[in-house]
Amino acid sequence: MTARVREEFRRIHGHPPEGVWAAPGRVNLIGEHTDYNDGFALPMALPRTTLLAARRRGDGLLRVHSAQGDGRVAEFAVDGLAPGAAGGWARYPAGVVWALRERGLPVGGADLHVDSTVPAGAGLSSSAALECAVAVAYDELYGLRLERTELARVAQYAENAFAGVPCGVMDQMASLCCAEGSALHLDSRGPSVRQVPFDLTGHGLSLLVLDTRVKHDLADGAYAALRAGCERAARLLGLPALRDLGERGLAGALAELPGELVPLVRHVVTENARVGRAVDVLTAGEPEALGPLLTAGHASLRDDYRVSCPETDLAVDAAVAAGALGARMTGGGFGGSVIALVPAWRAESVGRAVSEAFAAAGFVRPAVLDAVPSAGARRIA
Repeated sequence: MTARVREEFRRIHGHPPEGVWAAPGRVNLIGEHTDYNDGFALPMALPRTTLLAARRRGDGLLRVHSAQGDGRVAEFAVDGLAPGAAGGWARYPAGVVWALRERGLPVGGADLHVDSTVPAGAGLSSSAALECAVAVAYDELYGLRLERTELARVAQYAENAFAGVPCGVMDQMASLCCAEGSALHLDSRGPSVRQVPFDLTGHGLSLLVLDTRVKHDLADGAYAALRAGCERAARLLGLPALRDLGERGLAGALAELPGELVPLVRHVVTENARVGRAVDVLTAGEPEALGPLLTAGHASLRDDYRVSCPETDLAVDAAVAAGALGARMTGGGFGGSVIALVPAWRAESVGRAVSEAFAAAGFVRPAVLDAVPSAGARRIA
């Protein structure tokens, strides 16, 4: 695929790229909707990546093309970039360049060509993969030498302020900082990260990603409303963020809050606790013990945070009934994907059971992917 990206870049832009970079999508094992509450998460990178071929330009133009786009090259004057200046997929690469310039960094134009195997709208962070591929390419092309955590903040700012999605930093941190064979324990307040060994094969396990094919758009207002509710709850409780409320103080805090905020706070606090327990079981070399934590996390997302949907609920129920150790939706919700931790010898039968359940319910057949903990963003050519 690298050779194809290089050749397509040459065909589209008329000269060879200076390099090719890759940034992965991610699944989040546990810790959903916690990052914008300064909380904890445990994502891992996927082997599916966004590839970006790039070459600097000296005329101040940013020209971007995607193999998954409409065939046209979108062109922008770098010094004219501002929120609202780009739409569709192009707002993500344009937003990263804008965000770098907003920090006063000396970056100019570039020719870019993108090709991705990260499914869009599946809750696997296709937008963050694109942003992070641009971020690492620009970091090298323009000699910025930024730390990975700083690049993640740049990419998050691009998605927040330029693309209009009020996400936390987890997706970008996962795409930039994950390591092969490990999950990433993220403390969003720093942000700071540490690698936690996640040996699926050695324990006879598989992690299935069940793409329900229900597309979601986190810029449609629902995500922003959830974040605003959490921030309001923290203010009412006199806390910097909900991360500062532990399980011991939860009951008392819930009694002080308006009813509509109670389930949001309960989810965030219990989800942070589940992340801590997940790190403990992985550190102890007991990844099979993740299963019940996944299923409990899904129940919280479904019943308290209310970001599930019939397709994701069915995928979880069917996977567990077929022998999965645990399952839950992953990503922001309102569709997207479910992860299921299964004994490796049952992976095929669990995937088949979910597909059969979808067919019986009249849903579109899900895509079933096998996920392994993979490397973060990097130059590949």
